[in-house]
Amino acid sequence: MPDGGGPQGTRPGLRPYGLMLVLAAAVLLVDQATKFWATSALSGGESITVIPGLIRFRLLLNPGAAFSTGTGVTWVFTLVAAAAVAVILFVGRRLRSPAWTFVLGALLGGATTHLLDRLFRPPAFAQGHVVDFIDYGGLFVGNVADIALTVGCAFLLLLALRNVPLGGVAGEGHPSV
Repeated sequence: MPDGGGPQGTRPGLRPYGLMLVLAAAVLLVDQATKFWATSALSGGESITVIPGLIRFRLLLNPGAAFSTGTGVTWVFTLVAAAAVAVILFVGRRLRSPAWTFVLGALLGGATTHLLDRLFRPPAFAQGHVVDFIDYGGLFVGNVADIALTVGCAFLLLLALRNVPLGGVAGEGHPSV
């Protein structure tokens, strides 16, 4: 019986697409669980030092994008996150490369969890603030989704520079990173 992932399978790309979804779900679950912890443990203004001078946990509700830019146009970030999720889900159907599966899974997970924050967190639907709590030495404050997005973007750039194809070549091995 064909596994569905090879050139003779009846549903090519099912395995990489499924793996992309599993990775995205893992990012989403870890991000939302850590945000739940942060809003519970740090809501009174508490701060927890992890690595002195480098990393501490402190709660910040961010209405904007990176470095709190665009705080007055939160709804735009909601639309951008929704578009990113839709594009990744569409493009992911062509996946054959394990490296691209990882990249798109990380990006999908990060974008989805940020979209959920924007849609369902206060102050209002589609204007919610993202929960940030990992303070990097006072330079910026982020969360697990931001880590997934940053790593995903870095690998996306690497794969693009190395011309690693998203869909691979049927019947041939996939280039590795």
